[in-house]
Amino acid sequence: MSSMASDVLRLLGVRGETLAVAESLTGGLVAAEITAAPGASKVFRGSVTAYATELKREVLGVDATLLAAEGAVNSQVAAQMAAGVRKFLGADWGVATTGVAGPEPQDGQPVGTVFVAVDGPFDADSECPGGGKVAALRLNGDRAEIRMESVRSVLALLLKELAGEQTGNERAQDTEQNGGT
Repeated sequence: MSSMASDVLRLLGVRGETLAVAESLTGGLVAAEITAAPGASKVFRGSVTAYATELKREVLGVDATLLAAEGAVNSQVAAQMAAGVRKFLGADWGVATTGVAGPEPQDGQPVGTVFVAVDGPFDADSECPGGGKVAALRLNGDRAEIRMESVRSVLALLLKELAGEQTGNERAQDTEQNGGT
């Protein structure tokens, strides 16, 4: 996974952008993975491990009504966590993890239900301008395996967004240079 974290850091560095992390079920593993890679200090702002539901509301600004109605294991909660940590820590990009690692179900969700989210400076052509991207996962394995796969998944989602934006810009430039074909 460290190569994925290194790729994220490299792309953020090239873009001159920063990253913040909000974690629940991963309990700091995303931040640990990022900071294990050389060069993290150039782009990584910090993280919030909001394991307790009230911290998601109090620190990250997740809507209290949403938390009361749906619980912490929800796609909108993940999106709001990513946006909240991005704002709270003053970063260009925010990522978040929330879910059930086990051994028991939580908020009516079975073990292995995970939501990972990315919030960033998406351009006007993005599917979600000014918003985020969320992936819903149904993971198998024990607690440790679910947590590690959640780390991999959130880094992969961020990497996809970073690489996709860069690829999109390159395509636009190529089209321009090729006379719009």
